[in-house]
Amino acid sequence: MHPLSVVIITFNEEQNIRRCIESAEKVADEIIVLDSYSTDKTVEIARCLGAIIHQEKFRGYIGQKNLAMQLASHNYILSLDADEALDDELTASILTEKKSFFHRAYSMNRCTSYCNRFIRHGLWYPDRKIRLFDRRIAKWGGLNPHDKIALQDGFPAHHLKGDILHYSFNTVDDHIWQNNRLSSIAAASLYNAGTRSSLFKMIVRPAWAFINGFLLRRGFLDGADGFTIAVNTAHQVFLKYSKLYKMQRDKKRRVSPALTKPLLPEKRSAAGEA
Repeated sequence: MHPLSVVIITFNEEQNIRRCIESAEKVADEIIVLDSYSTDKTVEIARCLGAIIHQEKFRGYIGQKNLAMQLASHNYILSLDADEALDDELTASILTEKKSFFHRAYSMNRCTSYCNRFIRHGLWYPDRKIRLFDRRIAKWGGLNPHDKIALQDGFPAHHLKGDILHYSFNTVDDHIWQNNRLSSIAAASLYNAGTRSSLFKMIVRPAWAFINGFLLRRGFLDGADGFTIAVNTAHQVFLKYSKLYKMQRDKKRRVSPALTKPLLPEKRSAAGEA
């Protein structure tokens, strides 16, 4: 068997970390937990289960995950979030690949639990992710909070049977809270990347998210939960572009006075603080 490091980033995940580690230990030769100074029992639980603990101030999902995989002892990495676990079929698939690691990267489906029910349609399934890879040809990229593995030199990813089980939202309130949080992170990332919003995007992008998820990707087959997910997905897209629009509008308001007359030092300082 070739060695495999499982890496997990955490912050206040005491409700999830035991399930994650216990599923990962079936395939792992070591488990690395990079914690962002949790204030609950996350670190205590992980250490009791045999994980190697490191702590670092959170530097964004992409930066944190890139650091976590560099802390591992082995080149082949399985990256999991704390609210994820391996199902039995995926565990068997990974154990088979460990005999040779014939491929440099592997993708797998992720199946999300919503209000205690696994969702099998819409934009949430199959949510294919590259999570097992040789770190010598891979790094985390994308735009926060939507991190993804980028492979060097066009290396293909071999798809494995089985699912990552994602225990995401226990209630609709959890989903709404997460929408607000993630849309703020996404809007800031888009703004910094030079992307701009408009009324057109605020109308069309959410509408397309709903149509694509609920109708074209058959989210309706998940019934009322599928409809709720489609509506909330559209709402998150709306929030993202609405917040992005506000950022660019506020930027113009801060810049515009300088185009007309110089500011007094006191006022310039106050404007900068605002």
